[in-house]
Amino acid sequence: LMNAAVAQGVEPAQIAQHCDSVSLCFSKGLGAPAGAVLAGSRRFVAEAWRVRKLLGGGMRQAGVLAGAARLGLQRAEITLRRDHAHARSFAEGTSGGLAPPRPPAGIHVLYSPLCSVRLAAVETNIVMVDVQGAWPSPAELCNRLRAVSEEEEAETGQAVSVLLLPWSARTLRAVWHRDVSARDTELARRKLEFVARKCQE
Repeated sequence: LMNAAVAQGVEPAQIAQHCDSVSLCFSKGLGAPAGAVLAGSRRFVAEAWRVRKLLGGGMRQAGVLAGAARLGLQRAEITLRRDHAHARSFAEGTSGGLAPPRPPAGIHVLYSPLCSVRLAAVETNIVMVDVQGAWPSPAELCNRLRAVSEEEEAETGQAVSVLLLPWSARTLRAVWHRDVSARDTELARRKLEFVARKCQE
């Protein structure tokens, strides 16, 4: 909800007005260690409260967590805009402030025929990477991105482990949050290029 609101430049309420209920997580993108809020009609929230009690939910002395959630909400726009910018720079392959190469027909090839990104689909902190060819599969590519080899260290001077999610039979999902810096983003992009190149050799 918050990522969508920031990307569209609207208040979260403008999106939520079309829903009967809304759940918002304060961790992940907003940076709180834990916590979420549930909103809806008085009757709906009362029933949710009852079910939570039945299932043993609840936490004592949660004020510290509430404080972290409040801080996350206060800084949400700045934090999430930065995450969106990092995701976009990864998708465009920008580096060191250089202008990105012009993508052919809305598709940016990440310096390899193995991977591409639909730039028009990069609107928030999520980048979907399309994987071409029969091999490697997205799962295998994710394994190689996570692993660190002596060859990588020798060639790049870096030991970088990147965690991406195999999303479908031919797609990976990359997600940014407040703990992923611009430097991390650049290292992840270089790692993907390195792995893709090795898979093509």
